[in-house]
Amino acid sequence: MPSLNQHPEAKIVRLQLRQNLVLKHLDAAQWRELEPLLEVVDYSKGELLEHQGDWSMEQYFIIDGILKRVVSNSQGKEMILRIAAESDIDTSYAAWRLKTPIPYSIRAVTKVRAAKLTMPHWVRFLEHHAEIKNAFEFEIMKLMSEVMAHTITLHLLDAPGRVQRFLRKHADLADRLPQKELALYLNLSPETLSRLKRHGKI
Repeated sequence: MPSLNQHPEAKIVRLQLRQNLVLKHLDAAQWRELEPLLEVVDYSKGELLEHQGDWSMEQYFIIDGILKRVVSNSQGKEMILRIAAESDIDTSYAAWRLKTPIPYSIRAVTKVRAAKLTMPHWVRFLEHHAEIKNAFEFEIMKLMSEVMAHTITLHLLDAPGRVQRFLRKHADLADRLPQKELALYLNLSPETLSRLKRHGKI
């Protein structure tokens, strides 16, 4: 896996990472410090980035494609907690801070390119840059609030309501997510989602 400064498309990747909701706050000196720590990785559709229950954790900055955060029970039933795409992040930062295993998996929904670094390296970087740490932890709080709101939505809204909320929140992803993944995210059967689509709900 090439580091960012060794990547054959480094110039383009740098520009894409500058749009990331966390990395856009970095100044030139901070960027020079972080760049050697970043690896650029291409993941296949369905590939696992982080496994529920693991202790080895990393920080991801999405360059291209869609990731999902998913939790599963002992019977293998899955629930998608969130969907994230370009300029967004996914992370096991909270588990790292709490010194617990990661409570969910992170998986590629589509082909994904991401820049990543180990959680110890990321935490060490944050400890030296308080303003970046504050911005990052604010995004983590928003992320956790988003997961909570999504979970509540699944209990309180009917099927059309869930679809309409998704379209309001993630209109840019509606045509990019495979229907099977969207149905799982909304806790609907593929048949119900197809019926709503036929009736103009999506």
